[in-house]
Amino acid sequence: MIDPHAPAPPGPPPPWRGPARIPVRQATGRFLVLAGVFVCAACGLVYELELVALASYLIGDSVTQTSVVLSVMVFAMGIGSLAAKRLRHHAAAGFGAVEATLALFGGCSAMALYAVFAWTGDWGGLWADGPRWLLVAFSLAIGLLIGAEIPLLMELIQRIRRQDAGGAVADLFAADYVGALVGGLAFPFLLLPFFGQLTGALLTGAVNVVAGGCLVLGLFRRDLTCRARWLLLIANAAVLAVLAAAAVHVDDFERAARHAVYGRDVRVALQTDVQEIVLTGGTDGRPLDLFIDGRLRVSGHDERRYHEALVRPAMNGTHARVLILGGGDGLAAREVLRHPGVRHVDIVELDPAVVELAGRDPALADLNDHAYDDPRVHVTTADAFRWLRSAPEAAYDVVIADLPDPGITASTKLYSQEFYGLARRVLADSGRLSVHAGPVHSRPHVFWTVETTIRAAGLHTAPHRVSGHGSTSTADRAPGPVLTPRDWGFVLAAPDTRPPLDAARHALRPRMTGLPPSTLVHPRY
Repeated sequence: MIDPHAPAPPGPPPPWRGPARIPVRQATGRFLVLAGVFVCAACGLVYELELVALASYLIGDSVTQTSVVLSVMVFAMGIGSLAAKRLRHHAAAGFGAVEATLALFGGCSAMALYAVFAWTGDWGGLWADGPRWLLVAFSLAIGLLIGAEIPLLMELIQRIRRQDAGGAVADLFAADYVGALVGGLAFPFLLLPFFGQLTGALLTGAVNVVAGGCLVLGLFRRDLTCRARWLLLIANAAVLAVLAAAAVHVDDFERAARHAVYGRDVRVALQTDVQEIVLTGGTDGRPLDLFIDGRLRVSGHDERRYHEALVRPAMNGTHARVLILGGGDGLAAREVLRHPGVRHVDIVELDPAVVELAGRDPALADLNDHAYDDPRVHVTTADAFRWLRSAPEAAYDVVIADLPDPGITASTKLYSQEFYGLARRVLADSGRLSVHAGPVHSRPHVFWTVETTIRAAGLHTAPHRVSGHGSTSTADRAPGPVLTPRDWGFVLAAPDTRPPLDAARHALRPRMTGLPPSTLVHPRY
């Protein structure tokens, strides 16, 4: 028996309300919706790539950051698609609101993340601090908004002309994927080189809000109430105003953020095709510091201790022909050239701007004793791994690997068994290889993995280390000191069993055993 007072079961969804009242023909309207899909997809992918690039630059370990950003965004897109079902009966107004919000979040995300990084110091430990969670929060918010687009656009395109679901999905996703392709290509080849990360994100947000606003207010304005049209117009104008104001002040923001990161003694700041290079100090008695992608690479306080420990043990023997991998600052070359008997020095550096700066900046040139003016020094601009593959066999008595820390994903291949195998091939039978392997005290697992990997390439090793100052700071720097390692670890290696005695005498004990070597297909750092 049916209870007459029981609530009625939910009925079917409301029937289709008929074609939308658009000011153009149906074919033109469908084209405009698909064009909107194309533009929004391009903008959405730019936001994703911008978060990945900024996180990799600020935090490092690009594999982890890419995995975190993309997995969180894809998860959020699914949630956003489900949530958008509640808006499908107000698809035009909902889509307009989603695009305005997405343009604001996506356009300002780069500035927000960089501001937190600059004014709170280093990103620190694993996931315990705010800036990393802010990256996750932006990924989640942008993913939710991107996920809400497709269901609403599906509803809008069906409002123009009803068609089978399969055909509508095919049209919509074709435009979406092609837009993603254009956005993916525009980010590295257009936005980054011509506008930079901050202005590129702001410009993308402006394109996003204009495309969404024009589609809704121009094509579907008759589906909106007068109040909804005004609210959406005001929201779009406000978002554009915020993005435009940020773009006007982006240079001032970058200068202030750079001072917060590096201190107020910034003399040179270059963004090359490879990396960001910043020089501080070097005048009025201030020590010179060289930063690469926000990380301290050369500290005037104790760089001599580092470079002497890297170069001198390897020079104990025949050293007429020397190869330096990395070391574009010329400081390793300075130490090499101090040894009599050196006839030829090859430097293989990825970024020509580092070499140019080391030669023309007075403070840096003085620090490297004008090494690039020496006719024995020859520079090649190339990736060290690729260059070694075509280098002649047994061509060098000494190979110096003055490379970024192995924990940075971009340099992982330069600490692989394959790389050391190539280095061994260019060494003479009595040659020596010296490798900077990172701090021993704070990262012993990484250091001993480097040593194990070198031995796996058929070389005999003598690991050693030298102490650093622990940290440096300047009075003008905020919010905190630039941290430098408490020590530097090095591995001296040779094809035979006779590494130089001065390094062997100070070899580290005990050796951490049982570690697998790092390879290209299975990196261990």
